[in-house]
Amino acid sequence: MISQDSIQQILSRIDIVEIVGSFVKLKKRGSNYLGLCPFHNEKTPSFTVSPAKEIYKCFGCGRSGNSISF
Repeated sequence: MISQDSIQQILSRIDIVEIVGSFVKLKKRGSNYLGLCPFHNEKTPSFTVSPAKEIYKCFGCGRSGNSISF
């Protein structure tokens, strides 16, 4: 099994905006990025990526996680 320390090192070295941005068209909105959720069909963006927290969250379907779980 992979140790939590190894996971934290990986998360600190990768950019979640770059990873998610290769699948979702993101627009900068304040300190976060906003786009259409890749997990469900929607017309208005409810998918948010926070580079400061290194997480993503869809306020439409509720899916969330980090760059590894994406």
